[in-house]
Amino acid sequence: MSNILWKSLVVSPAALGAALLLSSTAIAATTTTTETSSVETSSATEVSQEPEVLVKETKAAQFLAQAKVNRFSNENNNSQSQVTSVSQFSDVQPTDWAFQALQSLVERYGCIAGYPSGTFRGNRSLSRYEFAAGLNSCLDRVNELIATATADLVTKQDLATLQRLQEEFSAELATLRVRVDALEGRTAELEANQFSTTTKLKGEAIFAATDTFGNETGKANRAVLQNRVRLGLETSFTGRDMLTTRLSAGNATAFDFRDNANAPVNPANAAEIRSNAAGKQTFEVGSTNRNSVKIDKLTYEAPVGPAKVYLAASGGQHSDYAAVNNPYFFDKTDGGKGALTTFASENPIYRIGGGSGIALSVPFGKPGDGSLKPSSLTLGYLASNANNPTPSNGLFDGNYAALGQLNFNVGNRVALAATYVHGYQKAGSTLFDSAIDGGSALVGTSQANTPTVAGPSSSNSYGVSAAIKPSQKLSLSGFVSYHDVIPEGAGVSREAWSYGAGLALPDFGKKGNVLGVFGGTQPYSLSAGASQRPYQVEGFYKYQVSDNISVTPGVIWVTSPAQTTTNNDAFIGTLRTTFSF
Repeated sequence: MSNILWKSLVVSPAALGAALLLSSTAIAATTTTTETSSVETSSATEVSQEPEVLVKETKAAQFLAQAKVNRFSNENNNSQSQVTSVSQFSDVQPTDWAFQALQSLVERYGCIAGYPSGTFRGNRSLSRYEFAAGLNSCLDRVNELIATATADLVTKQDLATLQRLQEEFSAELATLRVRVDALEGRTAELEANQFSTTTKLKGEAIFAATDTFGNETGKANRAVLQNRVRLGLETSFTGRDMLTTRLSAGNATAFDFRDNANAPVNPANAAEIRSNAAGKQTFEVGSTNRNSVKIDKLTYEAPVGPAKVYLAASGGQHSDYAAVNNPYFFDKTDGGKGALTTFASENPIYRIGGGSGIALSVPFGKPGDGSLKPSSLTLGYLASNANNPTPSNGLFDGNYAALGQLNFNVGNRVALAATYVHGYQKAGSTLFDSAIDGGSALVGTSQANTPTVAGPSSSNSYGVSAAIKPSQKLSLSGFVSYHDVIPEGAGVSREAWSYGAGLALPDFGKKGNVLGVFGGTQPYSLSAGASQRPYQVEGFYKYQVSDNISVTPGVIWVTSPAQTTTNNDAFIGTLRTTFSF
């Protein structure tokens, strides 16, 4: 029987079905041996009787069995329409042992389709469902031949063979039809009830149980449970752009740091109380509005040729568009999946200014075998009071910060960035405010954030950052920033510094987990009697409960919060739970 099938393979589509059936042994070997059919056993017996002929036949059957002939196969999204010539397959050559058989099936019977890349992929194994789909396609072709008055090509023997094949794979064919019907039903339901064809809804909810310890500071504060919730609409009109509209609400209140005499560490001046941000945690950013909902972010990103343009109508931050180079500690725009504090999250230089503006990132360099990989130049401008038309406000007359950054990738494991920011701060403004919390500082001490004079000032800031990943289980990162603040008119310039380094162990204990330790100095200025450097160290362990839930316990150690020797060290313990969807 196998000789008849092989010789008639180029004559009838029924022979295709018979040949395809011979491949079931190979199929079963790649799935489960328990699926071996009676026909497969029969084929094995014939091979033992006529080894030289039937080994070739079986190879031909295996080759032909790879036909991705039906749009309902496991790779239906990659299939292309019916080919009309075997020459359309770039991976099928006239020297291939099954070329003639494949040519006949393609050009005479139209039972074979390929992939959009113009390949046939004849050496790939297939499942019984795929085989059933291929058989069903040939059955449809036979019916078409009969209906178009070409029934003389199909004999009674062919029909009998096809009927036997159809009975053999009736279960697979029935299952395939059920799966397709279910898929069509689910697709129709999704289309009828989808939120939008262009917009995705993303959300994040943070529950944070936190307390502070250490002498007078510990006595002045109590354990709290605070929250922050963000809902974002991410809209794409072209598939490459992104419009982000984000709503936010929260109720976090910062701890009251005290010195040895139980006096508040924060300055008494009401305008300066918001300038000390030592120990500030990321979930506190944008959550001081007592659970009142507000639009805290409205940005648009789109490619323009090889470059990428960033537009911010509200809530823009430099770290939205500039490479921060602090993996596993940085979670974009102070999300709840990275470090605990704003200091460990990113270089403080990115906290200077924010709000509304524009940025452009232009790549340069070519990929190759060299050590320097494609890099980029980033330029940005953000104004804090762009919506206010009164004097000393607006897009160019109020607080602003202009950023320039060179990003370099060395090999596949090292990233470097050199950053410059020129800023302007009105009287009473803080340096590291990002225009998010009504001008309150997000990082640094009061000495670094507030000018020594009451008037406005300009600043020139310089920073470098680096990230090194020696292996998939280890990441090192760090930064240094220097800030020169120059008062307009009378006054003395002041300098501020900050530096930090972190070590992260990704997938520690479980995939998705992160063990991180970060330490350094908050932005500080040794002026106006301040003599101490405010060191801060934090350790955390993010445990990924599921794809949507993570729990992060951690400890934060802050020394000399107001840069004086009379201030006690403070310890903050946090248990942060983040729900994302």
